[in-house]
Amino acid sequence: MQDLMLKQGSALDRYFKISERGSNVSREIRGGFATFFAMSYIVVLNPLILSGPDSTGATLGFPAVAATTAFVAGILTILMGAWARHPFALATGLGVNAFVAVTVATNPGLTWPDMMGLVVLSGVTMLILVLTGFRTAVFKAVPEGLKTAIVVGIGLFIALIGLVNAGFVRRIPDIAGTTVPVGLGFDGKLVGWPTLVFVLGLILTIALVVRNVKGAILIGIVASTILSVILEFTLNIGPSFDGTTYNPQGWSLVAPAFSEWAAPDLSLIGQANPFGAFEHLGFVAASLLAFVILLSIFFDAMGTMVGLATEAGSIDKEGNIPNVDRVLQIDALGAIVGGGASVSSNQIFVESGAGIGEGARTGLASIVTGLLFLVAMFFTPLINLVPFEAVAPALVVVGFMMVSQVGKIDWQDLGIAIPAFLTFTLMPFTYSIANGLGVGFITFVLIRTFQGRAREVHPLMWAVAAAFLLFFAIGPIEAALGMH
Repeated sequence: MQDLMLKQGSALDRYFKISERGSNVSREIRGGFATFFAMSYIVVLNPLILSGPDSTGATLGFPAVAATTAFVAGILTILMGAWARHPFALATGLGVNAFVAVTVATNPGLTWPDMMGLVVLSGVTMLILVLTGFRTAVFKAVPEGLKTAIVVGIGLFIALIGLVNAGFVRRIPDIAGTTVPVGLGFDGKLVGWPTLVFVLGLILTIALVVRNVKGAILIGIVASTILSVILEFTLNIGPSFDGTTYNPQGWSLVAPAFSEWAAPDLSLIGQANPFGAFEHLGFVAASLLAFVILLSIFFDAMGTMVGLATEAGSIDKEGNIPNVDRVLQIDALGAIVGGGASVSSNQIFVESGAGIGEGARTGLASIVTGLLFLVAMFFTPLINLVPFEAVAPALVVVGFMMVSQVGKIDWQDLGIAIPAFLTFTLMPFTYSIANGLGVGFITFVLIRTFQGRAREVHPLMWAVAAAFLLFFAIGPIEAALGMH
């Protein structure tokens, strides 16, 4: 049957290079579903993050943000699959949307359209850097050892996201006498049915992976979801936070539930004001905010792209990614479209690794994921039925797969080893891909200089290191300018 599908769709096979990349249609479809399930939470989480009022008291509105988040993610992910032909899915980036929400809340006079306008401008700047070849040149200037460290760091980051989302690892309140920032479960103990769902899902997924069962990751997600639904509708567990009280034994985001059909509200599209922030904050302050957004999306995407492409086996011997310019073009477009639609910058999601772990190797998987997001825009039972705890096992297993690349780093060359170590440790420890990249790049330049090998550093690496120094100094600069 599979051979027949490929024969009938030979043009499809040639366009996406399905056979050439060692995949098949059913594997791409499974991968597309796995990626959708792994990242569908963003449709619920993004409205929660962007729920606050701006200086005028206006809010974006939960239904509108949810529908537009799904719509933009669907369109951009389909474009990524059809144009760049990689199994990378896009949606609203968690780092940027949190920054946007905090900035709106803490800057009097700033409105949602103003802030989203800065995201648009950052995306336009990014697109210019891509079209001029600068962004691709930076990617090629990064030493192979650091590229490997990026893969390892993203693997650790994905695993930590899974463990935290499942409640297996939790933050410890920042109070006097606290000695560690995170711990096992709640108060040092694993509690609640949702955590049990994660543990059982992880055991099942690992068992299926080691037995080389086709669809292991997707089966793990579906089985965990079914168990979650049964437990919720039997025991009425509820979410861990209902807006007023915290229940450590509840589901980490929302409890599994069925949703009714609803017409999507896309009224937020086109509401951004690209120059409003300059009018309300002044040129310097608005430019600094735009620079932070630009640098974050610039390097988050590069790091994620390297990690996912390596896991998918699509990087050649020279370290190049096929159609890398197209990938970066769609990523830049994600900031423009996401900001223009008032849902914040869209970027490549690390959860795409779930689909890659399922066997996805081509853009066909992204088209499947994108179509599912468009369906979710109208009717979201799949999204509301899949809790974090059901997806977390897949993220932990994919994290393991990516961290296994660590052996490729030359640990005898301290000029690579130390920056690599800082890169892949700071990504999960600071919950930011860009932070890990920044420290790693700066350290690489410094150590090569200390070794008397500064001439070996690519000129673009010096420029990037300088940009990151400015990025990390934003706080003191803002304080000096009286912005806080």
